[in-house]
Amino acid sequence: MLIGLALLGTGMTACSTASNEEGNAEATTTSEADVNVNQAPEAQAVAVNNEADQLTGYQVGDKATDFKLMGTDDKEHSLGDMADVKGYVITFTCNHCPYSVLYEDRLIDFHNAYAAKGYPVIAINPNDPRVQPEDSIELMKERAKEKSFPFLYLFDEGQAIYPQYGATRTPHVFLLDKDMVVRYIGAIDNNAREASAVTEKYLEKAIEALEAGQQPDPNFTKAVGCTIKAKKS
Repeated sequence: MLIGLALLGTGMTACSTASNEEGNAEATTTSEADVNVNQAPEAQAVAVNNEADQLTGYQVGDKATDFKLMGTDDKEHSLGDMADVKGYVITFTCNHCPYSVLYEDRLIDFHNAYAAKGYPVIAINPNDPRVQPEDSIELMKERAKEKSFPFLYLFDEGQAIYPQYGATRTPHVFLLDKDMVVRYIGAIDNNAREASAVTEKYLEKAIEALEAGQQPDPNFTKAVGCTIKAKKS
């Protein structure tokens, strides 16, 4: 947490992109480069209308297609390879983004709590390392080892998968049920800056709803994080 807060306090230089771009979590005219932990708004995710905010990629209710991606364990993985699951917590994240760093421990704790219940985290790095060198597969391996990630950390080489999902930020979560139908899209919780200040655990509540045979409510929130670094044409 201290590392993540320090990164935010340095001015978010790793995420230097305008915050009024599509998919940002807050209505503000400051850029990510200007945001720090002391002057930022609450950096909270908010429930929003699905159709109004998610214009591309999967919508809640769509069935996702499977993929085969290389992981930090030097093996290819697909959702179909996983047995005895009730769902999949697809999380687009990366090494360099301060928001991703802030959520690393929360993702570790989440996977440790929910994988045994049938909802494993599958982390996918969508960034082009030619644009952001810190997100290379080699450095992904170092990060996974350093943090002892208990979940798969996969590389979207060629950036074919994240556009299918419509991911725009890191981190950005897509909860799929066992049939790979999208049931929730958005943020993990409502406070990126401080885990102890979270008041709404959107992802946990979505899984609890599925376990109860209900539809998640909300089923869509704005993702808080850095923009995905797409390859340059």
